[in-house]
Amino acid sequence: MPKVDIAKVPQIKGVGYPPPYDQPCADRIRQRLGDAGGLRDFGANLMMLPPGNWSSQRHWHSHEDEFVYVLEGELVLIEDEGETVLRAGDCAAFPKGTGNGHHMINRSAQAALYIEVGSRFHEDLTTCSDIDMMSANADGRFVRKDGADIA
Repeated sequence: MPKVDIAKVPQIKGVGYPPPYDQPCADRIRQRLGDAGGLRDFGANLMMLPPGNWSSQRHWHSHEDEFVYVLEGELVLIEDEGETVLRAGDCAAFPKGTGNGHHMINRSAQAALYIEVGSRFHEDLTTCSDIDMMSANADGRFVRKDGADIA
């Protein structure tokens, strides 16, 4: 049956970043709805971002498009051009390969809920804009931009 029972999809708290880069996103909750439905070509996640939390470190993808749609609450999208408030019903798209780092911060007093959709290209390299960190989909490791391990 193609219907995904959201209540049965595991909630994953935090991110896989090494310390201290994980702290701004420590209470973020992700439910991998695409995985639960058996999707392989793209991911679809239900995301809950508590007040004060970041969606991720500011980043951009070499080979993956991303899309977000806000269901509840208010988020501040931060990218190279500045800040944009996103509210329920708003969406944002991030084309691959632009070099325009982005992330969202919940500066409100209420939790925000949004859908995150992205392609799953094996060759993708995620580059963080504000810190010395990157990650390749091929191995999932977080390293410095020169390839050195993060100690």
